[in-house]
Amino acid sequence: MELDSSGLQVLTETECLRLLAGTPIGRIVFTDRALPAVQPVAFCLDRDAIVIRTGTGSKLAAATRRAVVAFEIDDYDPASRTGWSVSVVGHARAVADPAEAARLAALPLEPWAPGGRDHFIRVSVERLSGRRITAGRST
Repeated sequence: MELDSSGLQVLTETECLRLLAGTPIGRIVFTDRALPAVQPVAFCLDRDAIVIRTGTGSKLAAATRRAVVAFEIDDYDPASRTGWSVSVVGHARAVADPAEAARLAALPLEPWAPGGRDHFIRVSVERLSGRRITAGRST
């Protein structure tokens, strides 16, 4: 088991992908009018990318066109003082191909925010890292 300089367990790529595949809500970090913005989103892991379903005219859809973004998921249990975090950095792109959009619409991706969600964003998984805190470790 590899530990980082803070004593946290470094997760393998396989473990990071497993956690991404099993978590329905994450946070995307993007730039909005030259400032950092964070938005919680429902997502699905599809092959080598994170897929987000949003509205066509949404701030997220506009801000992530061909942009480098970060994406993060985590879980923490305060009673046992254990948890984990997975971070992704990659390029976001709007899905313009109707066949690809139709395929993505069939994924188990249910938006949790109200309103129409007929636009898909794919975030390529270019950099992937994860950490786990285990009982008895403090940061």
